[in-house]
Amino acid sequence: MFDILVVEDDKNTRYLMEAVLRRAGYNPICAVDGVDALEVMDHNHVDLILLDVMMPRMDGYEFTKELRSVGCDIPILMVTAKETSLDKKKGFIAGTDDYIVKPVDEEEMLLRIAALLRRAKIANDHKITVGSSVLDYDKMTVKTGDTPEISLPQKEFLLIYKFLSYPGKVFTRMALMDEIWDMDSDTDPHTVDVHINRLRDKFKDNPDFEIVTVRGLGYKAVKK
Repeated sequence: MFDILVVEDDKNTRYLMEAVLRRAGYNPICAVDGVDALEVMDHNHVDLILLDVMMPRMDGYEFTKELRSVGCDIPILMVTAKETSLDKKKGFIAGTDDYIVKPVDEEEMLLRIAALLRRAKIANDHKITVGSSVLDYDKMTVKTGDTPEISLPQKEFLLIYKFLSYPGKVFTRMALMDEIWDMDSDTDPHTVDVHINRLRDKFKDNPDFEIVTVRGLGYKAVKK
Protein backbone atom coordinates (compact mmCIF):
# COMPACT_ATOMS: atom_id res chain seq x y z
CA MET A 1 0.00 0.00 0.00
CA PHE A 2 1.36 3.40 -0.97
CA ASP A 3 1.09 6.46 1.24
CA ILE A 4 -0.33 9.57 -0.45
CA LEU A 5 -0.26 12.94 1.29
CA VAL A 6 -3.38 14.99 0.48
CA VAL A 7 -2.73 18.71 1.07
CA GLU A 8 -6.05 20.53 0.76
CA ASP A 9 -7.59 23.28 2.92
CA ASP A 10 -11.22 22.66 1.88
CA LYS A 11 -12.64 20.05 4.25
CA ASN A 12 -15.20 18.55 1.85
CA THR A 13 -12.70 18.25 -1.00
CA ARG A 14 -10.15 16.72 1.36
CA TYR A 15 -12.65 14.13 2.61
CA LEU A 16 -13.66 13.26 -0.96
CA MET A 17 -10.06 12.76 -2.12
CA GLU A 18 -9.35 10.69 0.97
CA ALA A 19 -12.32 8.41 0.23
CA VAL A 20 -11.40 8.02 -3.45
CA LEU A 21 -7.79 7.14 -2.64
CA ARG A 22 -8.77 4.67 0.07
CA ARG A 23 -11.19 2.88 -2.30
CA ALA A 24 -8.36 2.64 -4.85
CA GLY A 25 -6.13 0.87 -2.35
CA TYR A 26 -3.93 3.78 -1.28
CA ASN A 27 -3.30 5.01 2.26
CA PRO A 28 -4.23 8.72 2.36
CA ILE A 29 -2.61 11.04 4.91
CA CYS A 30 -4.15 14.50 5.15
CA ALA A 31 -2.87 18.03 5.79
CA VAL A 32 -4.70 21.37 5.61
CA ASP A 33 -1.90 23.50 4.10
CA GLY A 34 1.82 23.53 3.30
CA VAL A 35 2.93 24.24 6.86
CA ASP A 36 0.84 21.37 8.20
CA ALA A 37 2.11 19.10 5.41
CA LEU A 38 5.76 19.69 6.33
CA GLU A 39 4.92 18.71 9.91
CA VAL A 40 3.10 15.58 8.72
CA MET A 41 6.10 14.59 6.59
CA ASP A 42 8.34 14.73 9.65
CA HIS A 43 6.37 11.80 11.07
CA ASN A 44 5.19 9.80 8.06
CA HIS A 45 6.62 8.10 5.00
CA VAL A 46 5.08 9.57 1.84
CA ASP A 47 5.19 8.09 -1.68
CA LEU A 48 3.33 10.86 -3.52
CA ILE A 49 1.78 14.26 -2.76
CA LEU A 50 -1.64 15.39 -4.02
CA LEU A 51 -1.33 19.14 -3.61
CA ASP A 52 -3.83 22.00 -3.74
CA VAL A 53 -2.46 25.38 -4.86
CA MET A 54 -4.50 28.05 -3.09
CA MET A 55 -4.09 27.52 0.68
CA PRO A 56 -3.47 29.72 3.74
CA ARG A 57 -0.06 30.12 5.44
CA MET A 58 1.90 28.24 2.72
CA ASP A 59 0.40 27.68 -0.72
CA GLY A 60 1.18 24.85 -3.13
CA TYR A 61 3.86 26.74 -5.04
CA GLU A 62 5.76 27.67 -1.88
CA PHE A 63 5.45 24.14 -0.50
CA THR A 64 6.77 22.61 -3.72
CA LYS A 65 9.71 25.03 -3.84
CA GLU A 66 10.52 24.22 -0.20
CA LEU A 67 10.66 20.48 -0.89
CA ARG A 68 12.69 20.77 -4.07
CA SER A 69 15.16 23.20 -2.45
CA VAL A 70 16.24 20.48 0.00
CA GLY A 71 16.53 17.80 -2.68
CA CYS A 72 13.22 16.02 -1.94
CA ASP A 73 12.04 14.38 -5.19
CA ILE A 74 8.74 12.85 -4.04
CA PRO A 75 6.26 12.99 -6.98
CA ILE A 76 3.81 15.90 -6.73
CA LEU A 77 0.44 16.08 -8.49
CA MET A 78 -0.75 19.68 -8.25
CA VAL A 79 -4.52 20.31 -8.08
CA THR A 80 -5.94 23.76 -8.80
CA ALA A 81 -9.04 25.62 -9.93
CA LYS A 82 -6.87 27.65 -12.33
CA GLU A 83 -6.38 26.43 -15.87
CA THR A 84 -4.27 29.11 -17.56
CA SER A 85 -0.93 28.23 -19.14
CA LEU A 86 0.75 30.79 -16.89
CA ASP A 87 -0.45 28.97 -13.76
CA LYS A 88 0.73 25.64 -15.15
CA LYS A 89 4.13 27.11 -15.99
CA LYS A 90 4.40 28.48 -12.46
CA GLY A 91 3.66 25.04 -11.06
CA PHE A 92 6.19 23.26 -13.24
CA ILE A 93 8.85 25.89 -12.52
CA ALA A 94 8.24 25.38 -8.80
CA GLY A 95 8.90 21.66 -9.29
CA THR A 96 5.57 19.85 -9.63
CA ASP A 97 5.52 16.66 -11.70
CA ASP A 98 1.99 16.85 -13.05
CA TYR A 99 -1.08 19.06 -12.99
CA ILE A 100 -4.83 18.46 -12.76
CA VAL A 101 -7.66 21.03 -12.75
CA LYS A 102 -10.71 21.22 -10.48
CA PRO A 103 -13.36 19.92 -10.55
CA VAL A 104 -11.23 16.79 -10.48
CA ASP A 105 -12.22 13.78 -12.52
CA GLU A 106 -11.64 10.89 -10.09
CA GLU A 107 -10.60 8.36 -12.74
CA GLU A 108 -8.16 10.81 -14.33
CA MET A 109 -6.68 11.62 -10.91
CA LEU A 110 -6.08 7.93 -10.15
CA LEU A 111 -4.55 7.34 -13.60
CA ARG A 112 -2.18 10.27 -13.13
CA ILE A 113 -1.21 9.05 -9.67
CA ALA A 114 -0.46 5.56 -11.00
CA ALA A 115 1.60 7.03 -13.84
CA LEU A 116 3.63 9.20 -11.46
CA LEU A 117 4.31 6.25 -9.17
CA ARG A 118 5.45 4.14 -12.12
CA ARG A 119 7.61 6.97 -13.38
CA ALA A 120 9.25 7.26 -9.99
CA LYS A 121 9.90 3.49 -10.00
CA ILE A 122 7.97 3.21 -6.77
CA ALA A 123 4.89 1.30 -7.86
CA ASN A 124 6.87 -1.62 -9.25
CA ASP A 125 9.74 -2.06 -6.85
CA HIS A 126 9.30 0.24 -3.81
CA LYS A 127 12.98 1.16 -3.95
CA ILE A 128 15.23 4.15 -3.39
CA THR A 129 18.39 4.52 -5.48
CA VAL A 130 21.27 6.67 -4.27
CA GLY A 131 24.28 6.48 -6.56
CA SER A 132 25.13 2.78 -6.82
CA SER A 133 23.15 1.90 -3.68
CA VAL A 134 19.62 0.50 -3.89
CA LEU A 135 17.35 0.25 -0.84
CA ASP A 136 14.60 -2.35 -1.30
CA TYR A 137 11.70 -1.60 1.07
CA ASP A 138 9.97 -4.95 0.54
CA LYS A 139 13.09 -7.01 1.25
CA MET A 140 14.61 -4.54 3.76
CA THR A 141 17.98 -4.82 2.06
CA VAL A 142 20.68 -2.46 0.78
CA LYS A 143 22.72 -3.39 -2.29
CA THR A 144 25.71 -1.27 -3.35
CA GLY A 145 27.31 -1.92 -6.72
CA ASP A 146 28.76 -5.42 -6.96
CA THR A 147 29.06 -5.90 -3.20
CA PRO A 148 26.90 -8.48 -1.40
CA GLU A 149 23.37 -7.44 -0.45
CA ILE A 150 22.99 -6.38 3.19
CA SER A 151 19.84 -7.44 5.06
CA LEU A 152 18.91 -5.11 7.90
CA PRO A 153 16.73 -5.52 11.00
CA GLN A 154 13.42 -3.68 10.59
CA LYS A 155 14.20 -0.64 12.75
CA GLU A 156 17.62 -0.09 11.16
CA PHE A 157 16.16 -0.35 7.67
CA LEU A 158 13.30 2.04 8.44
CA LEU A 159 15.82 4.55 9.77
CA ILE A 160 18.08 4.49 6.73
CA TYR A 161 15.07 4.44 4.37
CA LYS A 162 13.65 7.50 6.11
CA PHE A 163 16.94 9.38 5.92
CA LEU A 164 17.51 8.62 2.25
CA SER A 165 13.91 9.45 1.33
CA TYR A 166 14.76 13.02 2.39
CA PRO A 167 18.52 13.48 1.94
CA GLY A 168 19.80 16.58 3.72
CA LYS A 169 16.73 16.85 5.97
CA VAL A 170 17.44 16.86 9.72
CA PHE A 171 15.39 14.50 11.89
CA THR A 172 15.26 14.85 15.67
CA ARG A 173 15.46 11.80 17.92
CA MET A 174 11.90 12.43 19.07
CA ALA A 175 10.55 12.56 15.50
CA LEU A 176 12.29 9.27 14.69
CA MET A 177 11.01 7.70 17.89
CA ASP A 178 7.49 8.88 17.12
CA GLU A 179 7.43 7.32 13.65
CA ILE A 180 9.60 4.22 13.97
CA TRP A 181 9.31 3.17 17.60
CA ASP A 182 5.92 4.75 18.48
CA MET A 183 5.92 7.31 21.29
CA ASP A 184 3.65 5.08 23.41
CA SER A 185 6.42 2.51 23.77
CA ASP A 186 8.79 2.38 26.72
CA THR A 187 11.86 2.50 24.48
CA ASP A 188 14.60 4.89 25.61
CA PRO A 189 15.15 7.70 23.05
CA HIS A 190 18.87 6.92 23.14
CA THR A 191 18.10 3.67 21.36
CA VAL A 192 18.05 5.86 18.22
CA ASP A 193 21.75 6.63 18.81
CA VAL A 194 22.49 2.91 19.17
CA HIS A 195 20.79 2.10 15.87
CA ILE A 196 22.49 5.02 14.12
CA ASN A 197 25.90 3.78 15.31
CA ARG A 198 25.12 0.30 13.98
CA LEU A 199 24.16 1.75 10.60
CA ARG A 200 27.32 3.86 10.48
CA ASP A 201 29.41 0.79 11.19
CA LYS A 202 27.69 -1.23 8.46
CA PHE A 203 27.93 1.54 5.86
CA LYS A 204 31.21 3.20 6.85
CA ASP A 205 32.72 2.35 3.46
CA ASN A 206 29.61 3.18 1.42
CA PRO A 207 30.58 5.45 -1.51
CA ASP A 208 27.12 7.01 -1.91
CA PHE A 209 25.92 8.31 1.45
CA GLU A 210 26.69 8.81 5.12
CA ILE A 211 24.70 9.64 8.26
CA VAL A 212 25.74 12.92 9.83
CA THR A 213 25.09 14.21 13.34
CA VAL A 214 23.73 17.77 13.46
CA ARG A 215 24.79 19.04 16.87
CA GLY A 216 21.86 19.89 19.11
CA LEU A 217 19.28 18.86 16.51
CA GLY A 218 19.53 15.25 15.37
CA TYR A 219 20.67 13.35 12.30
CA LYS A 220 20.56 13.56 8.52
CA ALA A 221 21.80 11.58 5.54
CA VAL A 222 24.00 13.28 2.97
CA LYS A 223 24.92 12.11 -0.50
CA LYS A 224 28.65 11.90 -1.23
